[in-house]
Amino acid sequence: MTATTAPRRRPAWSRPYLLLGILAVWVALWAAFRGQATLPLDGAELTPLHVRIGRIAEAVDNGRNESPLFLYFVNYVRLFIDDLVTFVQALISRPSFGRPVPVVGWLGVTGIAGALTLLYGNLRVAALTVAGFVSFGLLGLWEESMDTLALTLAAVLLSLAAGIPLGVWAGLSDRFDRLVTPVLDFMQTMPTFVYLAPLTLFFLIGPASATVATMIYAIPPAIRITSHAIRQVPRESVEAGVSLGSTSWQLLAKVRLPLAKRTIIVGVNQTVMAALSMVTIAALIDAPGLGKTVLKALETLDVGTSFNAGLAIVVMAIVLDRGVSAAGRRVEAARRAGRARRPLWRRLQVAAVVAVTAVLVYLSHVYVWAAEFPGEADLGSYVRRGADAAGRWAQADLYATTNGLKNLITYSLLNPFEAVLTGSPWWLVLLVVTAVALVVATPRVALVCAACLALLVALGLWQDAMVTLASTLVATVLVMALGIVVGVWIGRDDRADRVMRPLLDAGQTMPAFVYLVPILGLFGATRFTAIIAAVVYAAPVAIKLVADGVRGVPAGAVEAATAAGSSTWQIISKVQVPMARGAVALAASQGLCYVLAMVVVGGLVGAGALGYDVVSGFSQLQLRGKGLAAGLAIVVLGTMLAAITKGSRRRGVHQPPVTGARRPLRAALRSGGPW
Repeated sequence: MTATTAPRRRPAWSRPYLLLGILAVWVALWAAFRGQATLPLDGAELTPLHVRIGRIAEAVDNGRNESPLFLYFVNYVRLFIDDLVTFVQALISRPSFGRPVPVVGWLGVTGIAGALTLLYGNLRVAALTVAGFVSFGLLGLWEESMDTLALTLAAVLLSLAAGIPLGVWAGLSDRFDRLVTPVLDFMQTMPTFVYLAPLTLFFLIGPASATVATMIYAIPPAIRITSHAIRQVPRESVEAGVSLGSTSWQLLAKVRLPLAKRTIIVGVNQTVMAALSMVTIAALIDAPGLGKTVLKALETLDVGTSFNAGLAIVVMAIVLDRGVSAAGRRVEAARRAGRARRPLWRRLQVAAVVAVTAVLVYLSHVYVWAAEFPGEADLGSYVRRGADAAGRWAQADLYATTNGLKNLITYSLLNPFEAVLTGSPWWLVLLVVTAVALVVATPRVALVCAACLALLVALGLWQDAMVTLASTLVATVLVMALGIVVGVWIGRDDRADRVMRPLLDAGQTMPAFVYLVPILGLFGATRFTAIIAAVVYAAPVAIKLVADGVRGVPAGAVEAATAAGSSTWQIISKVQVPMARGAVALAASQGLCYVLAMVVVGGLVGAGALGYDVVSGFSQLQLRGKGLAAGLAIVVLGTMLAAITKGSRRRGVHQPPVTGARRPLRAALRSGGPW
């Protein structure tokens, strides 16, 4: 053997064939041991662990006024947050201070919102903001909308007060960044549904628990993006400040923060969107606002009311997103313009806007007609009737289509997945998943998966966890099919990208609760409803990641394949998708996290399993222990799935690029012919 001998390569077919072999053995053993050791548990049945957890929760409740942890910390935090939310509600949404109306009525709130977006954005965004706030009143949901806005503002203020300083610290300190990154990963991986139950033990049901849950969900974007912004400040600017004798504090205040301001505002925008999304879900723990209206309507299958409230949530999301984004663009324009003195017309404009806003606030404070939105201008009743009529029409005239789609997915994917997972003995599923993780990832990931599955057995919720896992896998398959097809299309076609990108952005902006409303009208309250809602919720993320990956494929590779006579399909399947496999793997990982979060929320509309266990734990005191165990089971399930996807993605990245696009491309170029 000479020194130039090529290293031995692992056969390209080994992993797919190993996986097929594992699946074949699984099906054979499933047929042999079907129905044995499946650990079923009735909906009202409790295990000794569930009873023990319930007693612990009861002990926590009983010690609320005795434990030092509650007396000197938790209770003060709860009172502070409750007072903050109540104060904001007293200003804009609820009668307060002995008055029959809020301190600032609808006219003043609308004027303040329009003035802020005009001064920090532009006229078009200000007009959109005013129209959006007026629409809350026209839909008959002014007070509910202001409750949602109050809770969102309180959560955002607290999240930014903690997140931006921590993000600056992470941007300046590599050690702290390494310490905080796993915590942020865990906070973003864990489904939002899971935060709610344990928080009610400490902060009770109400605004405090809702605000803390929202902060847990909304803080990670603020920390990550602020850290990224600080690290992206040009080194030359920092060195120039050091050469002028600036201290560390002066460098931060005069150099790093001003140059990172626009990116930090992007983090603020993401925090606002995350907070609004979580505030609506927090209606499960009695958070006030539009989420409670949607929840009550979903419980009674009232499509019209839920659609009306869902429309208000969408409008609020769009208004907040556009307002903060416009402020970011204004900050960047001001930074580029330098510290020049404001022109006279700008100062006059600011003075005029402030004066008009002050007049509107005064009128809304003094006069009832400017404080309470006119009740006769109720377009919400028409929206509700229209949504109900559309739902009845869809269920009657589109029944063949919707029922056919539901049956196709249910009988071809969902039922087989669920039958194999729930009908297999628990030890067989543990062995199969561990073996699959060993093939597609690493031994460490395989051990994590084995530990997670063993913990699901110990929690006594194996059957429900397998039902949830089946729905999650089916929804992820659909998300990736849609993500690859649409992602490749818009990644190759700029015109399609311009058309689809705003729709995808809107899809990512809307809170998760909203997706349940129209799909509930189409498919009714079934487990399929939760799957389709999860697909709609997760697909925009997967599509954008795949499109960006396809767009990042070197143009030279595509041109070489075209010159070799390759067809469009060959270019896509042999060059672009294989060379974008990292983006595809990332899309699968992110899509899986989004799907799991939404499938669990689907427990509200008939999905059952772990989501229903959590919801029943909120509503029935005797099932609280089981609900808390179900929340932990969701975390365990998410941890296992995230470990597999992340491990397989890393293994794919480090694998030598000897297969896929480059090898057939070299062969085609040598032969001078097509693939």
